[in-house]
Amino acid sequence: MSYSYGRGRGGRGRGGGRGEYYKNKYGSGGRSVSTGRGSSDGQEKSSYPTGGGSYHELQSLLQRLDGKSYPVYHDLDTPMDRGWVNSVGKYTLFVAKAQSDPFAPPTRCRIVVDASKAAIPKELYSNKVRSMALADFLLRRLHETCQKLGADDSLHGNGWSGPKGGDLQVLEPCQHVLEQSAVRIDEQGNVIAQFTVNLPARGRTILGRTAETIFGRTIPTIVERSLQYNSLSAIQLKQHVDMVEDQVWLQSQLEARNLVAFVRKGAILPRFSGADDRPMDKKSAVPFVFPKRLEVSFGLPNAGIEVTGLGIPKGVTLICGGGFHGKSTLLATLEKGIYPKIPDDGREFCMTSKDACKIRAEDGRHVQAVDISNFINNLPGGKDTTCFCSMDASGSTSQAANIVEAIEHGSNALLIDEDTCATNFMVRDRMMTQLVAKEKEPITPLIEMIRSLYDHRGVSSVLVIGGTGDYFKVADNILVLDSYVCYDATERAKKIVAKNKSQYFETPTEAQFRSTTRSRIINGGAFVPNGNVKTVSKDLISYGAIDVDLRCLEQLVSKSQTTTIGYILQRIPSLAKGGKPFLDVIREVNDAIDATGLDGVAPEQCMGGLSRPRSFEIAGTINRFRSHNSIYQDNSCSGVGKKSFSHM
Repeated sequence: MSYSYGRGRGGRGRGGGRGEYYKNKYGSGGRSVSTGRGSSDGQEKSSYPTGGGSYHELQSLLQRLDGKSYPVYHDLDTPMDRGWVNSVGKYTLFVAKAQSDPFAPPTRCRIVVDASKAAIPKELYSNKVRSMALADFLLRRLHETCQKLGADDSLHGNGWSGPKGGDLQVLEPCQHVLEQSAVRIDEQGNVIAQFTVNLPARGRTILGRTAETIFGRTIPTIVERSLQYNSLSAIQLKQHVDMVEDQVWLQSQLEARNLVAFVRKGAILPRFSGADDRPMDKKSAVPFVFPKRLEVSFGLPNAGIEVTGLGIPKGVTLICGGGFHGKSTLLATLEKGIYPKIPDDGREFCMTSKDACKIRAEDGRHVQAVDISNFINNLPGGKDTTCFCSMDASGSTSQAANIVEAIEHGSNALLIDEDTCATNFMVRDRMMTQLVAKEKEPITPLIEMIRSLYDHRGVSSVLVIGGTGDYFKVADNILVLDSYVCYDATERAKKIVAKNKSQYFETPTEAQFRSTTRSRIINGGAFVPNGNVKTVSKDLISYGAIDVDLRCLEQLVSKSQTTTIGYILQRIPSLAKGGKPFLDVIREVNDAIDATGLDGVAPEQCMGGLSRPRSFEIAGTINRFRSHNSIYQDNSCSGVGKKSFSHM
């Protein structure tokens, strides 16, 4: 479908062995290490200007640093109000803190391109969504330019004493358009880009002339080619911004149209592979086809055309069909539909309510102070399920906790795939009821609660079901995927229910989903890290001695979102000092990001590797934080409460 949007020495250098080496490495006074010979303490003080200046001074400084001990790179450091000014390119370079060792994390840098040089038309960033889309486009050009220039290639060879570093790294964008910290544009039209430079060295000796090439040639070229409007395709840029805004607009209309999600006609839903989120080749993929009864259209404000597709109504919707016919692929599209997509992704305009949450069983997860009594009751030993705690939850209790936590934070739609669910949580058939009496079964299956979730709480459900027809009775709409084509099977399924009810299943006894009245409180003291914090991957944060496993937060799409969550966790000790309601903490986090942007998460650190996560994934991480009394209820319950908190 087309859219009409309008010089270096090796080894340890001179000196007297390892003592001299470590003296050179760490110095006797921090930044004042060394740029020439002879002083009374054996260390020469740097007499060259540092802390910013002209770009000519920066290049001269790098030449003078050539062959010096690596920590002298700190002479590049600048405050955030005075950087290295390139008068030709009209940009300023800020160096947050140069790395002290070639094996340390790379040096974080920020460039601010003056609005007069960037020359971005105001209409491309006239609101928050368009500004996000513009920043996304610039990031993609920045990343592409770095790759084309080979700026992201590091020096290597000859082992420890050989050359190393020299690579410039920019946040790698994904198929989704996210609010991120690598590139943004401020209200005055200045373009801010943040990235890292692995400062080049041979062993632990500065390769100053190589660094001069990076800062004096490579970076100016990158800025010119990717951060200045005159070097960009004006048509592609406007199309990108307009399309992203149209997708977000469409998403905002779902509520008024009584819809949970929309899937565009002709969309390419399957991905290239399980490890590659790009679209499958169009020659192999089947474009999305849907039943006429559920067809809806939206007139796109920027494109000036109507987009037509499948509208999934609020309520309970089943996605059925044989194995390998596309059910889970459709659900995966819905779970990622909370984000707008880039042009040519294949899933453009496949949008889901921004508050939809993927739900699954999660054997072994940590659960703290969650009221799961709507689903789980009368546990052996009398364990309190109104304030349920477990360091090793079962499939059913973890799935119950996941649903309750999602609703606690405002989810209006649950996305569920039976392949990743606990069977005994989903359904309980007539014969099992005859073997194990209802009063002996602690679990109220979802099938008995799913209608109440919608009728009394307004929480819709979209379920992939292929192994039980019991859900036909409680569903509003039933879709069938056959060879990747979507059909409406609602009427047929209801006839099957009427004809075979007594043979195939016992009619479910519907229960009412009760609201919990207990507020959950975050104990800020439990989140003080007892070691380094590192984002290992999109699915794992190493938080001191605690590993926070996020594999089951399936709507995270970028490691940069997880990195942001890692920084947010480190703010919780101050945000929730003395204890604060969970919802208030999440609200304050979002308010702070709204007010100061993602830079406020890690102030003055030039962090270009952040993307914004939703409230649900922030809360989901806190809920999975394995620390005793990290969360408690506002009125004392089994083993967790104000008394135990005060004794921590």
